[in-house]
Amino acid sequence: MHPEKTTVWCGLWAGGIISPFFFKGDSGRNVTVNGERYRTMTRNLFLPQLTELNLVDMWFHQDGATCHTARETMDMLKDEFGEQLISRNGPVNWPPRSCDLTPLDYFLWGYVKSLVYVNRPNTIEAL
Repeated sequence: MHPEKTTVWCGLWAGGIISPFFFKGDSGRNVTVNGERYRTMTRNLFLPQLTELNLVDMWFHQDGATCHTARETMDMLKDEFGEQLISRNGPVNWPPRSCDLTPLDYFLWGYVKSLVYVNRPNTIEAL
């Protein structure tokens, strides 16, 4: 009646894909994304990868999902990216439900789906 779902975050830059992050709770079950989980993923996975890749003076673009634009999240991202933050309510405003496509919408998610559905996974574990 209510199929299990998974939520994944992924980054894209000119040099490739910044590794996917699957949102899971302490028990290992899939969870929805909220502001706290998004900030934790950003601090513990995304920002260290930027350092490892030596990506400095870059622009960060995100959609307007509520967890992405929570006040604490935006403060954290503004501290990290300053005026080079493209987001709803950010220094460079990105309107909600913008009809402009981003590279993730235009390329990445279609590419990922083409890989995932090759073997037609029947369970989240197989996915």
